Amino acid sequence: MFFLKKLITFFILPPGLFIVIFSVIAYFGRKDRKIFIISFLSAFFIYLLSIEPVKDSLLRPLETKYPIPNKLNGDVIVVLGGGSYNTGILTEDSLKRVLTGFVLHKKLNLPIILSGGSAITNLPEAEVMKNVLNELGVDKSMIYTDVNSRDTLGNAFFVKKICEKNGFKRIILVTSAYHMPRSVIVFQKAGLDVIPYPTDFKMDKRYTVYSYFPKMNVLQDSTKAIREYVGLIAYQLNWILR
Repeated sequence: MFFLKKLITFFILPPGLFIVIFSVIAYFGRKDRKIFIISFLSAFFIYLLSIEPVKDSLLRPLETKYPIPNKLNGDVIVVLGGGSYNTGILTEDSLKRVLTGFVLHKKLNLPIILSGGSAITNLPEAEVMKNVLNELGVDKSMIYTDVNSRDTLGNAFFVKKICEKNGFKRIILVTSAYHMPRSVIVFQKAGLDVIPYPTDFKMDKRYTVYSYFPKMNVLQDSTKAIREYVGLIAYQLNWILR
């Protein structure tokens, strides 16, 4: 009964609902080859991107590239924003990043640079993250903010300016594990000495029968992985064509 309830729930809520709809369209439109192919492939790809083993396959090359380092001999901790809401609440990715930065700050007693502007929301991400750190008791004199950057390129550009102004030579870079490969490339291209410190790992690695049921949070993580690959390709092409 529990399994049946779970199965029904997975397929009456998105993305399972979309899979069912496209499957029904494919079935009733099977006499029209184009309708059948488009509907079937839509259902198939939504399903694949919504299950944990496929999501992990997409994330693995990104999340395993940089392990958590044992030695941390940096001058400053840099935390990259991962999104916030207009209500002044951090997204899950951003909150995990800033909490990791806080733990490192308590352990190493290093200053923190928070990097993130207002690309979509009205309130700069860096300010929202700063509010969290202030609530946690971090001294305001230990926090630097970049509120102008709108993407990873901007993060590197403005963080470098802060580092040059304050004499920081080596940064401990904190961001989500899936975002780390692109971030390291961009920050190194900007001329910064980087120690990658990944957080917010999203791979499950262990599976049950429920891992093969479509879930919206899994689809979101698959989308993040695909976006990173697109970003890596775009950055590489941009530097090649310069």
